Amino acid sequence: MSIILPPPQLPAPLAIPLELATSLAEAAVASIGQSIKRTARERRPRRGLTIKPGAGTPLWNELAAAVRVQLGRRGEKTKLARVLGLPRQRVHEFLRERNALPDAERTLLLLVWLQARREGRDLA
Repeated sequence: MSIILPPPQLPAPLAIPLELATSLAEAAVASIGQSIKRTARERRPRRGLTIKPGAGTPLWNELAAAVRVQLGRRGEKTKLARVLGLPRQRVHEFLRERNALPDAERTLLLLVWLQARREGRDLA
């Protein structure tokens, strides 16, 4: 035996005409759509801006980790900085602080340096 309840009735002051409720729902949907588009537009990197290291740069993260392994001995970071033609502090920013990325030419030099180190050669 089941009991069937009548649909809930709104008090008279809260009753909203169907047309008004429909237009409010449509406005809410449109507002949400605009908000989503605006958020997507804000997240898209603008042309010419530098990419910052982080979760969005997985290849750089792996390269930096592989280079850090090779920089175990004292003075190795200084030698790498000389090969890259950069101050030692800038190499530190790339690899340890992870708040900057090298330009394309220096990234390629870094790859060559890493390959040479893995083969047992020293480019410095």
